[in-house]
Amino acid sequence: MRSKYFILVGLLLLLAVPNGFVFAEESGKIKLIGLYDESLSSSSSKDPFSQQKFLPGISFILDFSYVRRNIDGEVFAALEIPGFIEGESHSHGEDGHSHASMNGENGFNLNYGELVLYAVVDPYFDLFTSFHLSESSFEIEEAYVTTRRLPLGFRAKLGKFYSSFGRLNEQHHHLWDFADAPLVYRAFFGDEGLLEKGIQLNWVAPTDFYLGFGIETLQGENENSFGTEGFDLMEMETEEEIEIEETPLPNTWTFFGKTSLDIGDLVVLAGISYALGKSRINRFEEEHESHGFAGDARIFGVNFTAKYIMDSYRYLVLQVEYMSRDMEGTRYTVHEDNHEHEGFEVESAPLEKKQAGLYAQLIFRLHKLWRLGARWDYLNKNHVILDGNPLGLSEKLNRYSFMVDYNPTEFSRIRLQYNINKYGYVEEARKNFHGFILQFNLAIGAHGAHPF
Repeated sequence: MRSKYFILVGLLLLLAVPNGFVFAEESGKIKLIGLYDESLSSSSSKDPFSQQKFLPGISFILDFSYVRRNIDGEVFAALEIPGFIEGESHSHGEDGHSHASMNGENGFNLNYGELVLYAVVDPYFDLFTSFHLSESSFEIEEAYVTTRRLPLGFRAKLGKFYSSFGRLNEQHHHLWDFADAPLVYRAFFGDEGLLEKGIQLNWVAPTDFYLGFGIETLQGENENSFGTEGFDLMEMETEEEIEIEETPLPNTWTFFGKTSLDIGDLVVLAGISYALGKSRINRFEEEHESHGFAGDARIFGVNFTAKYIMDSYRYLVLQVEYMSRDMEGTRYTVHEDNHEHEGFEVESAPLEKKQAGLYAQLIFRLHKLWRLGARWDYLNKNHVILDGNPLGLSEKLNRYSFMVDYNPTEFSRIRLQYNINKYGYVEEARKNFHGFILQFNLAIGAHGAHPF
Protein backbone atom coordinates (compact mmCIF):
# COMPACT_ATOMS: atom_id res chain seq x y z
CA MET A 1 0.00 0.00 0.00
CA ARG A 2 2.83 2.37 0.87
CA SER A 3 4.49 1.70 -2.52
CA LYS A 4 1.29 2.67 -4.33
CA TYR A 5 1.17 5.85 -2.23
CA PHE A 6 4.72 6.81 -3.17
CA ILE A 7 4.03 6.12 -6.86
CA LEU A 8 0.94 8.36 -6.75
CA VAL A 9 2.88 11.18 -5.07
CA GLY A 10 5.66 10.85 -7.64
CA LEU A 11 3.23 11.15 -10.55
CA LEU A 12 1.67 14.25 -9.04
CA LEU A 13 5.10 15.83 -8.62
CA LEU A 14 5.96 15.05 -12.25
CA LEU A 15 2.88 16.92 -13.39
CA ALA A 16 3.42 19.81 -10.99
CA VAL A 17 7.11 20.43 -11.68
CA PRO A 18 7.72 20.94 -15.43
CA ASN A 19 11.51 20.90 -15.24
CA GLY A 20 11.69 17.38 -13.75
CA PHE A 21 13.99 15.66 -11.26
CA VAL A 22 17.63 14.68 -10.85
CA PHE A 23 18.32 11.09 -9.75
CA ALA A 24 21.47 9.29 -8.66
CA GLU A 25 22.40 5.69 -7.94
CA GLU A 26 23.58 4.86 -4.41
CA SER A 27 24.21 1.33 -3.07
CA GLY A 28 22.26 -0.18 -5.95
CA LYS A 29 19.21 2.02 -5.33
CA ILE A 30 17.91 5.03 -7.29
CA LYS A 31 17.43 8.11 -5.09
CA LEU A 32 15.96 11.52 -5.79
CA ILE A 33 18.63 14.15 -5.11
CA GLY A 34 16.96 17.32 -6.35
CA LEU A 35 14.89 19.18 -8.88
CA TYR A 36 16.22 20.07 -12.36
CA ASP A 37 15.84 23.71 -13.27
CA GLU A 38 16.36 24.22 -17.02
CA SER A 39 16.88 27.95 -16.50
CA LEU A 40 20.03 27.15 -14.47
CA SER A 41 21.48 24.61 -16.88
CA SER A 42 23.04 27.19 -19.17
CA SER A 43 24.21 30.66 -18.49
CA SER A 44 23.19 31.65 -22.03
CA SER A 45 19.51 31.14 -21.16
CA LYS A 46 19.78 33.98 -18.62
CA ASP A 47 20.78 36.36 -21.40
CA PRO A 48 18.02 36.92 -23.98
CA PHE A 49 20.64 38.47 -26.31
CA SER A 50 23.13 35.59 -26.09
CA GLN A 51 24.95 35.11 -29.42
CA GLN A 52 24.21 31.37 -29.28
CA LYS A 53 20.52 32.07 -29.79
CA PHE A 54 21.21 33.82 -33.09
CA LEU A 55 23.65 31.37 -34.71
CA PRO A 56 22.39 30.03 -38.07
CA GLY A 57 22.63 26.44 -39.21
CA ILE A 58 26.09 26.02 -40.78
CA SER A 59 27.37 23.26 -43.03
CA PHE A 60 30.34 22.73 -45.33
CA ILE A 61 30.48 20.31 -48.26
CA LEU A 62 33.68 19.21 -50.02
CA ASP A 63 33.80 17.50 -53.42
CA PHE A 64 37.09 15.91 -54.51
CA SER A 65 37.74 13.50 -57.36
CA TYR A 66 40.32 11.47 -59.24
CA VAL A 67 39.75 11.31 -63.01
CA ARG A 68 41.31 9.17 -65.72
CA ARG A 69 40.29 9.63 -69.38
CA ASN A 70 41.94 8.33 -72.55
CA ILE A 71 42.34 11.94 -73.79
CA ASP A 72 44.39 14.69 -72.15
CA GLY A 73 42.98 17.72 -70.38
CA GLU A 74 43.56 20.19 -73.23
CA VAL A 75 41.61 18.05 -75.68
CA PHE A 76 38.80 17.60 -73.17
CA ALA A 77 38.62 21.37 -72.60
CA ALA A 78 38.43 21.98 -76.35
CA LEU A 79 35.59 19.51 -76.95
CA GLU A 80 32.60 20.94 -78.77
CA ILE A 81 29.10 19.81 -79.61
CA PRO A 82 28.41 21.70 -82.85
CA GLY A 83 25.33 23.86 -82.43
CA PHE A 84 25.20 23.19 -78.66
CA ILE A 85 28.53 23.67 -76.84
CA GLU A 86 31.67 25.40 -78.11
CA GLY A 87 34.11 23.96 -75.57
CA GLU A 88 34.75 24.28 -71.85
CA SER A 89 36.99 27.29 -72.36
CA HIS A 90 33.97 29.32 -73.50
CA SER A 91 31.83 28.55 -70.48
CA HIS A 92 32.15 31.77 -68.53
CA GLY A 93 29.71 34.32 -67.30
CA GLU A 94 29.31 37.89 -68.43
CA ASP A 95 31.36 39.06 -65.49
CA GLY A 96 34.36 37.20 -66.89
CA HIS A 97 34.56 34.29 -64.47
CA SER A 98 32.69 31.17 -63.46
CA HIS A 99 33.08 27.97 -61.52
CA ALA A 100 35.93 25.73 -62.56
CA SER A 101 34.82 22.79 -64.67
CA MET A 102 33.76 19.78 -62.61
CA ASN A 103 36.16 16.83 -62.95
CA GLY A 104 37.93 18.73 -65.73
CA GLU A 105 41.50 17.43 -65.35
CA ASN A 106 43.06 14.02 -65.54
CA GLY A 107 44.36 13.17 -62.08
CA PHE A 108 43.16 14.92 -58.93
CA ASN A 109 40.44 17.60 -58.93
CA LEU A 110 39.35 19.78 -56.03
CA ASN A 111 35.96 20.44 -57.57
CA TYR A 112 34.43 22.77 -55.02
CA GLY A 113 33.69 23.57 -51.43
CA GLU A 114 30.20 24.73 -50.49
CA LEU A 115 29.57 26.75 -47.34
CA VAL A 116 25.88 26.97 -46.40
CA LEU A 117 24.28 29.27 -43.84
CA TYR A 118 20.57 28.99 -43.06
CA ALA A 119 18.33 30.51 -40.41
CA VAL A 120 14.79 31.54 -39.63
CA VAL A 121 14.94 35.35 -39.70
CA ASP A 122 11.63 35.98 -37.94
CA PRO A 123 8.05 34.68 -38.13
CA TYR A 124 7.84 35.97 -41.70
CA PHE A 125 11.10 35.07 -43.52
CA ASP A 126 13.80 32.39 -43.86
CA LEU A 127 17.27 33.21 -45.22
CA PHE A 128 19.44 30.74 -47.15
CA THR A 129 22.95 31.43 -48.44
CA SER A 130 25.37 29.16 -50.26
CA PHE A 131 28.97 30.15 -50.99
CA HIS A 132 30.94 28.39 -53.73
CA LEU A 133 34.63 27.97 -52.97
CA SER A 134 37.35 26.92 -55.37
CA GLU A 135 41.13 27.14 -55.27
CA SER A 136 40.99 30.61 -56.81
CA SER A 137 37.59 32.10 -55.97
CA PHE A 138 34.97 32.66 -53.30
CA GLU A 139 31.54 33.41 -54.77
CA ILE A 140 27.96 33.75 -53.62
CA GLU A 141 26.26 30.85 -55.35
CA GLU A 142 22.81 31.33 -53.83
CA ALA A 143 21.44 33.95 -51.45
CA TYR A 144 17.69 34.22 -51.13
CA VAL A 145 14.80 34.89 -48.78
CA THR A 146 11.65 32.77 -48.64
CA THR A 147 8.38 33.79 -47.04
CA ARG A 148 6.69 31.86 -44.23
CA ARG A 149 3.23 33.41 -43.86
CA LEU A 150 1.73 34.18 -47.24
CA PRO A 151 -1.94 33.14 -47.31
CA LEU A 152 -3.81 30.68 -49.56
CA GLY A 153 -0.86 28.35 -50.19
CA PHE A 154 1.46 30.98 -51.72
CA ARG A 155 5.18 31.28 -51.06
CA ALA A 156 7.69 33.76 -52.51
CA LYS A 157 11.45 33.52 -53.03
CA LEU A 158 13.63 36.57 -53.67
CA GLY A 159 17.37 36.83 -54.36
CA LYS A 160 19.83 34.70 -56.33
CA PHE A 161 18.82 31.07 -56.70
CA TYR A 162 18.68 28.03 -58.94
CA SER A 163 15.53 28.17 -61.03
CA SER A 164 12.85 25.53 -60.39
CA PHE A 165 12.80 24.83 -64.13
CA GLY A 166 12.86 21.07 -64.66
CA ARG A 167 13.69 18.28 -62.24
CA LEU A 168 17.42 18.58 -61.70
CA ASN A 169 18.25 22.27 -62.07
CA GLU A 170 17.44 23.42 -58.52
CA GLN A 171 19.40 20.56 -56.92
CA HIS A 172 22.97 21.25 -55.77
CA HIS A 173 25.76 19.07 -57.14
CA HIS A 174 26.07 16.89 -54.03
CA LEU A 175 22.44 15.76 -54.47
CA TRP A 176 22.99 14.42 -57.99
CA ASP A 177 22.98 10.69 -58.62
CA PHE A 178 25.97 11.05 -60.95
CA ALA A 179 29.22 13.02 -60.77
CA ASP A 180 28.35 15.23 -63.76
CA ALA A 181 25.28 16.98 -65.19
CA PRO A 182 23.25 15.49 -68.05
CA LEU A 183 24.34 16.63 -71.51
CA VAL A 184 21.07 18.40 -72.27
CA TYR A 185 21.46 20.59 -69.16
CA ARG A 186 25.03 21.51 -70.14
CA ALA A 187 23.93 22.23 -73.70
CA PHE A 188 21.07 24.58 -72.78
CA PHE A 189 22.25 26.13 -69.48
CA GLY A 190 26.00 25.53 -69.18
CA ASP A 191 27.95 23.98 -66.32
CA GLU A 192 26.27 26.14 -63.66
CA GLY A 193 22.68 25.51 -64.73
CA LEU A 194 19.98 28.17 -64.77
CA LEU A 195 21.26 30.18 -61.78
CA GLU A 196 19.82 33.71 -61.74
CA LYS A 197 18.86 36.75 -59.70
CA GLY A 198 15.12 37.27 -59.55
CA ILE A 199 11.87 36.47 -57.79
CA GLN A 200 9.77 33.31 -57.68
CA LEU A 201 6.14 32.85 -56.65
CA ASN A 202 4.83 29.36 -55.80
CA TRP A 203 1.29 28.19 -55.16
CA VAL A 204 0.31 24.79 -53.71
CA ALA A 205 -3.26 23.77 -54.54
CA PRO A 206 -5.54 22.60 -51.67
CA THR A 207 -5.82 19.04 -53.02
CA ASP A 208 -5.39 15.61 -51.43
CA PHE A 209 -2.23 15.09 -53.49
CA TYR A 210 0.64 17.47 -54.15
CA LEU A 211 -0.06 19.93 -56.96
CA GLY A 212 2.02 23.08 -57.30
CA PHE A 213 2.54 25.86 -59.83
CA GLY A 214 5.16 28.58 -60.04
CA ILE A 215 6.35 31.57 -61.99
CA GLU A 216 9.77 33.25 -62.00
CA THR A 217 11.02 36.52 -63.39
CA LEU A 218 14.80 36.36 -63.73
CA GLN A 219 17.60 38.69 -64.77
CA GLY A 220 18.31 36.31 -67.67
CA GLU A 221 22.13 36.45 -67.81
CA ASN A 222 22.61 32.76 -68.69
CA GLU A 223 24.76 33.07 -71.80
CA ASN A 224 24.13 29.59 -73.20
CA SER A 225 20.52 30.39 -74.05
CA PHE A 226 19.73 33.94 -72.96
CA GLY A 227 22.15 36.76 -72.06
CA THR A 228 21.61 40.50 -71.69
CA GLU A 229 24.76 42.22 -73.00
CA GLY A 230 24.52 44.40 -76.12
CA PHE A 231 27.33 45.06 -78.62
CA ASP A 232 28.32 47.48 -81.40
CA LEU A 233 29.30 46.16 -84.84
CA MET A 234 29.81 47.24 -88.44
CA GLU A 235 28.31 45.49 -91.45
CA MET A 236 31.26 44.54 -93.70
CA GLU A 237 29.60 45.05 -97.10
CA THR A 238 27.66 48.28 -96.43
CA GLU A 239 29.92 49.66 -93.64
CA GLU A 240 26.71 50.42 -91.77
CA GLU A 241 26.99 50.59 -87.97
CA ILE A 242 24.95 47.99 -86.09
CA GLU A 243 23.99 48.67 -82.49
CA ILE A 244 22.53 45.73 -80.60
CA GLU A 245 21.03 47.11 -77.40
CA GLU A 246 21.02 45.34 -74.07
CA THR A 247 17.85 43.42 -73.36
CA PRO A 248 15.20 44.98 -71.10
CA LEU A 249 15.64 43.71 -67.54
CA PRO A 250 14.48 41.36 -66.17
CA ASN A 251 15.04 39.34 -69.31
CA THR A 252 13.73 35.82 -68.67
CA TRP A 253 10.45 34.31 -67.48
CA THR A 254 9.86 30.72 -66.42
CA PHE A 255 6.64 28.85 -65.67
CA PHE A 256 6.38 25.40 -64.09
CA GLY A 257 3.93 22.91 -62.65
CA LYS A 258 4.66 19.88 -60.50
CA THR A 259 2.59 17.05 -59.06
CA SER A 260 3.16 13.92 -56.98
CA LEU A 261 1.04 10.82 -56.31
CA ASP A 262 1.44 7.86 -53.95
CA ILE A 263 0.20 4.55 -55.35
CA GLY A 264 0.89 1.95 -52.68
CA ASP A 265 4.67 1.55 -52.53
CA LEU A 266 5.11 3.55 -55.75
CA VAL A 267 5.74 7.32 -55.63
CA VAL A 268 5.32 9.24 -58.88
CA LEU A 269 6.55 12.79 -59.50
CA ALA A 270 5.95 14.67 -62.76
CA GLY A 271 6.57 18.21 -63.93
CA ILE A 272 6.37 20.55 -66.89
CA SER A 273 8.41 23.75 -67.44
CA TYR A 274 8.70 26.60 -69.92
CA ALA A 275 11.24 29.43 -70.16
CA LEU A 276 11.44 32.34 -72.60
CA GLY A 277 13.46 35.50 -73.03
CA LYS A 278 15.72 37.56 -75.24
CA SER A 279 19.10 36.13 -76.24
CA ARG A 280 22.42 37.98 -76.53
CA ILE A 281 25.41 35.71 -77.10
CA ASN A 282 28.79 37.44 -77.38
CA ARG A 283 31.68 35.35 -78.77
CA PHE A 284 33.47 38.19 -80.57
CA GLU A 285 36.65 37.86 -78.51
CA GLU A 286 37.17 34.20 -79.39
CA GLU A 287 40.05 33.27 -81.66
CA HIS A 288 38.16 30.54 -83.51
CA GLU A 289 35.08 31.56 -85.53
CA SER A 290 34.28 34.73 -83.60
CA HIS A 291 30.58 35.47 -83.71
CA GLY A 292 27.55 36.75 -81.85
CA PHE A 293 23.80 36.24 -81.77
CA ALA A 294 20.81 38.46 -81.03
CA GLY A 295 17.28 37.09 -80.96
CA ASP A 296 14.80 35.15 -78.82
CA ALA A 297 14.97 31.82 -77.00
CA ARG A 298 12.27 29.46 -75.74
CA ILE A 299 12.89 26.24 -73.78
CA PHE A 300 10.29 23.58 -72.97
CA GLY A 301 10.83 20.73 -70.50
CA VAL A 302 8.95 17.76 -69.13
CA ASN A 303 10.13 15.32 -66.45
CA PHE A 304 8.94 12.09 -64.84
CA THR A 305 10.22 10.23 -61.78
CA ALA A 306 8.92 6.95 -60.35
CA LYS A 307 10.28 5.54 -57.09
CA TYR A 308 9.34 2.02 -56.02
CA ILE A 309 10.04 1.40 -52.32
CA MET A 310 10.87 -2.25 -51.61
CA ASP A 311 11.54 -2.00 -47.87
CA SER A 312 13.17 0.31 -45.31
CA TYR A 313 16.39 0.59 -47.31
CA ARG A 314 15.93 -0.75 -50.81
CA TYR A 315 14.31 1.20 -53.64
CA LEU A 316 14.34 1.53 -57.41
CA VAL A 317 14.08 4.97 -59.10
CA LEU A 318 13.46 5.71 -62.77
CA GLN A 319 14.00 9.35 -63.80
CA VAL A 320 13.48 10.76 -67.30
CA GLU A 321 13.71 14.37 -68.47
CA TYR A 322 13.21 15.79 -71.96
CA MET A 323 13.99 19.37 -73.05
CA SER A 324 13.67 21.24 -76.34
CA ARG A 325 14.92 24.70 -77.37
CA ASP A 326 13.92 27.08 -80.15
CA MET A 327 16.08 30.11 -80.95
CA GLU A 328 15.40 32.68 -83.69
CA GLY A 329 17.39 35.79 -84.53
CA THR A 330 20.48 37.04 -86.34
CA ARG A 331 23.98 35.60 -86.28
CA TYR A 332 26.91 38.00 -86.71
CA THR A 333 30.16 36.42 -87.91
CA VAL A 334 33.41 38.40 -87.69
CA HIS A 335 35.23 38.87 -91.00
CA GLU A 336 38.47 36.91 -91.34
CA ASP A 337 40.57 40.08 -91.83
CA ASN A 338 39.08 41.83 -88.81
CA HIS A 339 42.37 41.68 -86.84
CA GLU A 340 43.58 44.65 -88.85
CA HIS A 341 40.73 46.85 -87.59
CA GLU A 342 39.83 48.26 -84.20
CA GLY A 343 36.15 47.29 -84.27
CA PHE A 344 34.27 44.17 -85.38
CA GLU A 345 33.38 43.99 -89.07
CA VAL A 346 30.76 41.30 -89.45
CA GLU A 347 28.57 39.48 -91.90
CA SER A 348 24.99 39.02 -90.69
CA ALA A 349 22.47 36.30 -91.53
CA PRO A 350 19.21 35.02 -90.02
CA LEU A 351 19.65 31.99 -87.76
CA GLU A 352 17.13 29.46 -86.49
CA LYS A 353 17.78 26.61 -84.07
CA LYS A 354 15.48 23.74 -83.15
CA GLN A 355 17.24 21.43 -80.72
CA ALA A 356 16.26 18.79 -78.19
CA GLY A 357 17.68 16.15 -75.89
CA LEU A 358 16.92 13.93 -72.92
CA TYR A 359 18.42 11.76 -70.24
CA ALA A 360 17.06 8.62 -68.62
CA GLN A 361 18.55 7.10 -65.48
CA LEU A 362 17.84 4.11 -63.26
CA ILE A 363 19.06 4.00 -59.63
CA PHE A 364 18.88 0.87 -57.47
CA ARG A 365 19.62 1.05 -53.75
CA LEU A 366 20.34 -2.58 -53.03
CA HIS A 367 21.63 -2.11 -49.47
CA LYS A 368 21.66 0.51 -46.75
CA LEU A 369 25.16 1.57 -47.84
CA TRP A 370 25.28 0.74 -51.57
CA ARG A 371 23.64 2.03 -54.75
CA LEU A 372 23.98 1.18 -58.43
CA GLY A 373 23.01 3.42 -61.35
CA ALA A 374 22.97 3.75 -65.12
CA ARG A 375 22.24 6.83 -67.25
CA TRP A 376 21.71 7.44 -70.95
CA ASP A 377 22.24 10.94 -72.38
CA TYR A 378 20.85 11.59 -75.84
CA LEU A 379 20.89 14.78 -77.95
CA ASN A 380 18.44 13.73 -80.64
CA LYS A 381 17.63 16.96 -82.51
CA ASN A 382 20.03 19.59 -83.86
CA HIS A 383 18.37 21.49 -86.71
CA VAL A 384 20.32 24.71 -87.33
CA ILE A 385 19.36 26.84 -90.34
CA LEU A 386 21.64 29.76 -91.28
CA ASP A 387 20.48 32.20 -93.97
CA GLY A 388 17.89 29.64 -95.11
CA ASN A 389 20.42 26.80 -95.46
CA PRO A 390 20.45 23.78 -93.09
CA LEU A 391 23.95 23.27 -91.68
CA GLY A 392 23.58 19.50 -91.43
CA LEU A 393 25.06 19.30 -87.92
CA SER A 394 25.42 15.99 -86.12
CA GLU A 395 22.44 14.50 -84.35
CA LYS A 396 21.93 11.38 -82.24
CA LEU A 397 24.80 12.21 -79.88
CA ASN A 398 25.12 9.84 -76.92
CA ARG A 399 26.80 9.31 -73.58
CA TYR A 400 26.46 6.20 -71.39
CA SER A 401 27.26 6.41 -67.67
CA PHE A 402 27.45 3.69 -65.02
CA MET A 403 28.06 4.26 -61.33
CA VAL A 404 28.32 2.53 -57.98
CA ASP A 405 28.43 4.53 -54.77
CA TYR A 406 29.10 3.67 -51.15
CA ASN A 407 27.45 5.79 -48.45
CA PRO A 408 28.94 5.07 -45.00
CA THR A 409 26.58 7.69 -43.52
CA GLU A 410 24.27 10.42 -44.81
CA PHE A 411 27.25 12.80 -44.53
CA SER A 412 29.72 10.97 -46.81
CA ARG A 413 29.72 9.33 -50.23
CA ILE A 414 32.32 7.57 -52.35
CA ARG A 415 31.30 7.08 -55.98
CA LEU A 416 32.96 5.33 -58.93
CA GLN A 417 31.58 6.30 -62.34
CA TYR A 418 32.44 5.14 -65.86
CA ASN A 419 31.46 7.22 -68.93
CA ILE A 420 31.39 6.18 -72.59
CA ASN A 421 31.28 9.46 -74.54
CA LYS A 422 30.11 9.67 -78.15
CA TYR A 423 29.16 13.32 -78.41
CA GLY A 424 32.35 15.41 -78.69
CA TYR A 425 34.10 17.09 -81.63
CA VAL A 426 37.54 18.66 -81.89
CA GLU A 427 38.14 20.86 -84.95
CA GLU A 428 35.10 19.34 -86.68
CA ALA A 429 36.39 15.78 -86.15
CA ARG A 430 34.41 13.29 -84.06
CA LYS A 431 36.22 12.40 -80.83
CA ASN A 432 34.87 9.40 -78.93
CA PHE A 433 36.46 8.73 -75.55
CA HIS A 434 35.83 7.08 -72.20
CA GLY A 435 36.89 7.70 -68.63
CA PHE A 436 36.58 6.93 -64.93
CA ILE A 437 35.65 9.33 -62.13
CA LEU A 438 36.31 8.45 -58.48
CA GLN A 439 34.37 11.01 -56.46
CA PHE A 440 34.54 11.82 -52.73
CA ASN A 441 31.76 14.00 -51.30
CA LEU A 442 31.63 14.84 -47.58
CA ALA A 443 29.48 17.17 -45.49
CA ILE A 444 29.82 18.51 -41.96
CA GLY A 445 27.52 20.66 -39.88
CA ALA A 446 23.77 21.19 -39.82
CA HIS A 447 22.91 19.54 -43.10
CA GLY A 448 19.27 19.65 -44.21
CA ALA A 449 17.31 16.63 -45.42
CA HIS A 450 17.61 15.78 -49.11
CA PRO A 451 14.45 16.29 -51.19
CA PHE A 452 12.97 13.41 -53.16
